Amino acid sequence: MNLYFRLIWLFLWRVRHCRSIGFLDTSLIQYRALPSDCDINMHLTNSRYPAFMDLARTFMLAEMGLLKRFLKLKWMPIVNAAEFTYIRDIKPLQKFTIESRVVGWDEKYFYIDQRFVSDRGLHCIVHVRGVFVCNRKQVPISELIREAGFEGETPELTPEVQQWKAFLQLKKERNS
Repeated sequence: MNLYFRLIWLFLWRVRHCRSIGFLDTSLIQYRALPSDCDINMHLTNSRYPAFMDLARTFMLAEMGLLKRFLKLKWMPIVNAAEFTYIRDIKPLQKFTIESRVVGWDEKYFYIDQRFVSDRGLHCIVHVRGVFVCNRKQVPISELIREAGFEGETPELTPEVQQWKAFLQLKKERNS
Protein backbone atom coordinates (compact mmCIF):
# COMPACT_ATOMS: atom_id res chain seq x y z
CA MET A 1 0.00 0.00 0.00
CA ASN A 2 2.81 2.44 0.80
CA LEU A 3 3.93 2.37 -2.84
CA TYR A 4 0.57 3.87 -3.81
CA PHE A 5 1.26 6.73 -1.43
CA ARG A 6 4.74 7.08 -2.90
CA LEU A 7 3.25 7.10 -6.42
CA ILE A 8 0.75 9.81 -5.47
CA TRP A 9 3.56 11.80 -3.81
CA LEU A 10 5.64 11.35 -6.95
CA PHE A 11 2.92 12.84 -9.18
CA LEU A 12 1.71 15.54 -6.80
CA TRP A 13 5.05 16.84 -5.61
CA ARG A 14 8.24 15.31 -6.92
CA VAL A 15 7.63 15.59 -10.67
CA ARG A 16 6.56 19.22 -10.23
CA HIS A 17 9.79 20.08 -8.44
CA CYS A 18 12.33 17.98 -10.29
CA ARG A 19 15.46 19.14 -12.06
CA SER A 20 15.93 18.92 -15.80
CA ILE A 21 18.27 16.31 -17.25
CA GLY A 22 19.33 15.24 -20.72
CA PHE A 23 18.19 12.02 -22.38
CA LEU A 24 21.37 10.14 -21.45
CA ASP A 25 21.94 11.78 -18.06
CA THR A 26 21.51 10.04 -14.71
CA SER A 27 18.31 10.56 -12.76
CA LEU A 28 18.50 10.41 -8.96
CA ILE A 29 15.63 9.78 -6.58
CA GLN A 30 15.91 9.04 -2.88
CA TYR A 31 13.75 6.78 -0.72
CA ARG A 32 13.83 5.23 2.72
CA ALA A 33 13.21 1.54 3.36
CA LEU A 34 10.17 1.51 5.62
CA PRO A 35 9.52 -1.48 7.87
CA SER A 36 6.62 -2.46 5.58
CA ASP A 37 9.14 -2.68 2.69
CA CYS A 38 11.22 -5.24 4.56
CA ASP A 39 10.91 -8.98 4.98
CA ILE A 40 11.55 -11.44 7.82
CA ASN A 41 15.30 -11.13 7.19
CA MET A 42 15.10 -7.46 8.18
CA HIS A 43 16.11 -6.04 4.81
CA LEU A 44 14.36 -4.62 1.75
CA THR A 45 12.45 -7.52 0.27
CA ASN A 46 13.30 -8.56 -3.29
CA SER A 47 9.80 -7.74 -4.54
CA ARG A 48 10.21 -4.07 -3.60
CA TYR A 49 13.18 -3.46 -5.91
CA PRO A 50 11.12 -3.63 -9.14
CA ALA A 51 8.37 -1.49 -7.58
CA PHE A 52 10.86 1.21 -6.57
CA MET A 53 12.43 0.96 -10.02
CA ASP A 54 9.06 1.68 -11.67
CA LEU A 55 8.78 4.86 -9.61
CA ALA A 56 12.37 5.82 -10.44
CA ARG A 57 11.85 5.35 -14.19
CA THR A 58 8.68 7.47 -14.03
CA PHE A 59 10.66 10.17 -12.23
CA MET A 60 13.44 9.88 -14.83
CA LEU A 61 10.91 10.57 -17.60
CA ALA A 62 9.71 13.63 -15.67
CA GLU A 63 13.27 14.91 -15.25
CA MET A 64 13.84 14.42 -18.98
CA GLY A 65 10.72 16.50 -19.64
CA LEU A 66 9.05 13.55 -21.39
CA LEU A 67 6.46 12.30 -18.89
CA LYS A 68 3.65 14.71 -19.81
CA ARG A 69 4.39 14.34 -23.53
CA PHE A 70 4.37 10.54 -23.43
CA LEU A 71 1.17 10.48 -21.34
CA LYS A 72 -0.47 12.84 -23.83
CA LEU A 73 0.56 10.51 -26.66
CA LYS A 74 -0.86 7.60 -24.59
CA TRP A 75 2.49 5.82 -24.67
CA MET A 76 2.78 3.25 -21.91
CA PRO A 77 6.13 1.76 -20.86
CA ILE A 78 6.44 -2.01 -20.77
CA VAL A 79 9.37 -3.87 -19.19
CA ASN A 80 10.37 -6.78 -21.41
CA ALA A 81 13.18 -8.14 -19.22
CA ALA A 82 15.17 -7.25 -16.13
CA GLU A 83 18.39 -8.65 -14.71
CA PHE A 84 19.24 -8.10 -11.03
CA THR A 85 22.55 -8.37 -9.23
CA TYR A 86 22.19 -7.96 -5.45
CA ILE A 87 25.38 -6.88 -3.72
CA ARG A 88 24.43 -5.88 -0.18
CA ASP A 89 21.14 -5.55 1.63
CA ILE A 90 19.21 -2.38 2.42
CA LYS A 91 18.30 -2.26 6.11
CA PRO A 92 15.02 -0.97 7.61
CA LEU A 93 14.83 2.84 7.77
CA GLN A 94 17.96 3.16 5.63
CA LYS A 95 17.96 5.93 3.02
CA PHE A 96 18.98 4.92 -0.49
CA THR A 97 19.15 6.53 -3.89
CA ILE A 98 18.11 4.96 -7.17
CA GLU A 99 20.29 6.08 -10.06
CA SER A 100 18.58 5.53 -13.42
CA ARG A 101 19.90 6.18 -16.89
CA VAL A 102 19.23 5.17 -20.46
CA VAL A 103 22.34 3.32 -21.64
CA GLY A 104 21.25 2.72 -25.22
CA TRP A 105 18.84 1.10 -27.62
CA ASP A 106 18.69 -1.21 -30.58
CA GLU A 107 16.17 -1.65 -33.38
CA LYS A 108 13.47 -2.89 -30.97
CA TYR A 109 14.27 -2.11 -27.32
CA PHE A 110 15.72 0.56 -25.08
CA TYR A 111 18.04 -0.37 -22.20
CA ILE A 112 18.21 1.25 -18.76
CA ASP A 113 20.75 0.82 -15.97
CA GLN A 114 19.37 1.28 -12.44
CA ARG A 115 21.48 1.21 -9.29
CA PHE A 116 20.54 1.27 -5.63
CA VAL A 117 23.18 3.13 -3.65
CA SER A 118 23.51 4.51 -0.12
CA ASP A 119 26.18 5.74 2.26
CA ARG A 120 27.06 2.05 2.69
CA GLY A 121 27.85 1.73 -1.03
CA LEU A 122 26.29 -0.09 -3.97
CA HIS A 123 23.39 -2.41 -3.08
CA CYS A 124 21.98 -3.59 -6.38
CA ILE A 125 22.58 -3.19 -10.13
CA VAL A 126 19.68 -3.82 -12.49
CA HIS A 127 19.54 -3.84 -16.28
CA VAL A 128 16.11 -3.23 -17.75
CA ARG A 129 14.97 -3.78 -21.34
CA GLY A 130 11.71 -2.24 -22.44
CA VAL A 131 9.47 -0.70 -25.03
CA PHE A 132 6.64 1.81 -25.18
CA VAL A 133 3.28 0.75 -26.55
CA CYS A 134 0.31 2.73 -27.84
CA ASN A 135 -3.00 1.08 -28.75
CA ARG A 136 -1.38 -2.34 -28.24
CA LYS A 137 1.31 -1.61 -30.81
CA GLN A 138 4.96 -1.01 -30.08
CA VAL A 139 6.17 2.54 -30.58
CA PRO A 140 9.15 2.35 -32.96
CA ILE A 141 12.44 3.20 -31.27
CA SER A 142 13.15 5.81 -33.96
CA GLU A 143 9.91 7.60 -33.07
CA LEU A 144 10.72 7.42 -29.36
CA ILE A 145 14.17 8.96 -29.93
CA ARG A 146 12.67 11.67 -32.16
CA GLU A 147 9.99 12.56 -29.56
CA ALA A 148 12.69 12.68 -26.90
CA GLY A 149 14.52 15.26 -29.01
CA PHE A 150 17.75 13.29 -28.92
CA GLU A 151 19.99 14.09 -31.87
CA GLY A 152 23.31 12.58 -30.81
CA GLU A 153 24.98 9.35 -31.77
CA THR A 154 23.42 6.12 -30.56
CA PRO A 155 25.51 5.06 -27.56
CA GLU A 156 27.22 1.70 -27.73
CA LEU A 157 25.73 -0.76 -25.27
CA THR A 158 28.05 -1.74 -22.43
CA PRO A 159 29.63 -5.21 -22.61
CA GLU A 160 27.39 -6.38 -19.74
CA VAL A 161 24.24 -5.31 -21.58
CA GLN A 162 25.48 -6.82 -24.86
CA GLN A 163 26.08 -10.18 -23.16
CA TRP A 164 22.72 -10.01 -21.39
CA LYS A 165 21.02 -9.18 -24.70
CA ALA A 166 22.71 -12.21 -26.33
CA PHE A 167 21.62 -14.40 -23.39
CA LEU A 168 18.01 -13.23 -23.75
CA GLN A 169 18.12 -14.06 -27.47
CA LEU A 170 19.50 -17.53 -26.70
CA LYS A 171 16.72 -18.15 -24.16
CA LYS A 172 14.14 -17.06 -26.72
CA GLU A 173 15.56 -19.33 -29.43
CA ARG A 174 15.86 -22.37 -27.14
CA ASN A 175 12.35 -22.01 -25.82
CA SER A 176 10.44 -21.23 -29.00
